[in-house]
Amino acid sequence: MGALLALASALCYGIVDFAGGVLSRRVRFTAVTLLGQLGGLVFAVGAALVVPASSVHLTDLCWGALSGFGSAAAMLLLNRGLSRGAMSVVVPVSAVTSVALSVLGGVLVLGDRPTPLAWTGIAITVPALWLVSSGGNTFAYEPDTTTGRGTSDGLSASIGVAVQYLALAQAGPSSGLWPVATGRLAAVAVLLPIALRDLRVPAIRGAQAVLTGAGAALALILYLLATRRQMLAVAVVLASLYPTMPVILGLTVLHERVDRRQVAGLLGSAAATVLLTLG
Repeated sequence: MGALLALASALCYGIVDFAGGVLSRRVRFTAVTLLGQLGGLVFAVGAALVVPASSVHLTDLCWGALSGFGSAAAMLLLNRGLSRGAMSVVVPVSAVTSVALSVLGGVLVLGDRPTPLAWTGIAITVPALWLVSSGGNTFAYEPDTTTGRGTSDGLSASIGVAVQYLALAQAGPSSGLWPVATGRLAAVAVLLPIALRDLRVPAIRGAQAVLTGAGAALALILYLLATRRQMLAVAVVLASLYPTMPVILGLTVLHERVDRRQVAGLLGSAAATVLLTLG
């Protein structure tokens, strides 16, 4: 059940990242990020009220808030990257790097002991990222987009993603879903002064951004439930399979093009994720 919950989280995140990336090319990425977190806050609070929580401690809420800070940074950087970089490059870069960082964080902080297969996956990450970022600019949807800038945003966002995953997993099971709700509140508090001036967006775009945020909150809830039934390292890597969906949609729907070196990098990223999962 834990593995299925983590994979369901990956599916939700994949769809959300694709939708958020498309929106970020039509309206300001800061507005998309803030409205998304507001939608996530409403959804998470509603879910927390439904799911029983026998004992909510301040420590659990603090872990949730730290996770929210990571989410805010990650989504802001990721949406900026998706607004100016190829979706089939930015998302895999952020995902694979965040997997490696999460695994290392588990080893150094939580005492996890990855298997040789997992360490092999981490080692493959570096050349895979180099191949992805060294490819040419082949972004069909917006020809003047710079792949390199989008890649740097993806790398930076991966730190926030790792903080989000590692911190949220520390919340106790008795806290229910309140750590997720606290995280959305913290994310809104961080993003509000940054994005408040950019909130003048068409109503339909604003509604779409809110829905993507609700989907992201659902993905986090599924991930949190997975960590309560599965080892943290396994839950993280399975939840991090989300680039599969945006890559497929980016290549088929938006007709994004990648060169051979980028294809090799994407395949290496996929192999690294699989090895980390099997490990």
